[in-house]
Amino acid sequence: MRLLTVPPFEALDPFLPRRSGSDPDTREMVRRILADVLARGDDAVREYTRRFDSVELAPSEWELDAATWQGALARITPALRTALGRAVDRVRVYHEHQRDPGFHLTEADGSVVGMKVAPLDRVGLYVPGGKASYPSSVVMNAVPALVAGVQEIVAVVPPQGVTDPVLAACALSGVTRIFRIGGAQAVAALAYGTATVPRVDKIVGPGNRWVAEAKRQVVGQVGIDMIAGPTEVLILADATARPARVAADLIAQAEHDEDAVSWCVTTDQALAEALPAALEEALARAPRAAIARAALERNGLIVVVPSIREAIEVANRRAPEHVQIVTEGAERVATGIRHAGAIFLGDDTPEPVGDYIAGPSHVLPTSGTARFASPLGVYDFVKRTSVIRYTQARLADDADAIIALAEAEGLYGHAEAVRVRRAGGSGGDFEPTFPTT
Repeated sequence: MRLLTVPPFEALDPFLPRRSGSDPDTREMVRRILADVLARGDDAVREYTRRFDSVELAPSEWELDAATWQGALARITPALRTALGRAVDRVRVYHEHQRDPGFHLTEADGSVVGMKVAPLDRVGLYVPGGKASYPSSVVMNAVPALVAGVQEIVAVVPPQGVTDPVLAACALSGVTRIFRIGGAQAVAALAYGTATVPRVDKIVGPGNRWVAEAKRQVVGQVGIDMIAGPTEVLILADATARPARVAADLIAQAEHDEDAVSWCVTTDQALAEALPAALEEALARAPRAAIARAALERNGLIVVVPSIREAIEVANRRAPEHVQIVTEGAERVATGIRHAGAIFLGDDTPEPVGDYIAGPSHVLPTSGTARFASPLGVYDFVKRTSVIRYTQARLADDADAIIALAEAEGLYGHAEAVRVRRAGGSGGDFEPTFPTT
């Protein structure tokens, strides 16, 4: 890992995320796949599944019958079944606090303004199936949708990603249908609908660059959760942090893939000097050492700062997906963190507790988007509708203001729609003021 000393904070600039979207070749290929699926439906999805996944499946074979995936609960180990059940319960309980009942404001004259909150009808969940199988991804995406009241949760899983742990997670998390398709073609099928795959209102879930680009390009046809970048952790540590534990936490993030980002920002020079040896010792025991080492060499960074104040500033400039605070007074330090997807307080709260079981969804903003984006939640699976009811008295009271504003914008029909109602008139009682030419 590289070592950097700040201030000056400008030294961080080369290491901060600069998102520019996908490369032109990926954009063009995904554009063609989406257009082809829109034009040819199931035939195109079948062709791309054969080409990219080396699997020949007829459309009638894509959907798994409920007995097949519900039966996965009996095929996984009791320990995993218990763990998945605990994760689902924790995520459900946490997200129940995010429910928004809406509101109505009733005035003395009986007029009402309010907001109606209703769940989306149908959501698509992309479950990745590349380098690893991720049942936790199912739980963290599907359970908030279930709590929101979504009636249909349609999962798509690349054929090689259909494992019993994933199927069991689907069974426990409220998924209603599962299709064995993946890649950009699966995103297209969910966004546009085909004869076999139903069109959804929103697509959530992580994937490779093809999936991410497909989600980017279907925005407007369908809602999406976010465009996820490489996973990230920033560990903010002082002299109380133990090098072996910090090293383990950095590797825990780095083992995801070679693009993962692991930073340690510390006020303690001794910790900074001890970390390289601690990392080497931990990597020697790590089953995914090759991936973790590549990520650490490519994106790892140790930042030495003079005080916690500067450490907080580094964290806010980076705006990472995960911030771990391993310092004295972690809660106090956390009050200064403005930009982070999730904050983990204290030495007994490593980031993996959030990945699996703490309760909040682990679907978090990456690549600096924590400056303006939030974790996935119940609010992502509902839509809000304004509700307005005027009484005759309220309309009469507001009529002059509405007419003045409408005519100022040149929308004389708007003004007339109010005039015909004022004082019970038929439209001829008041002369509209039209511009002269």
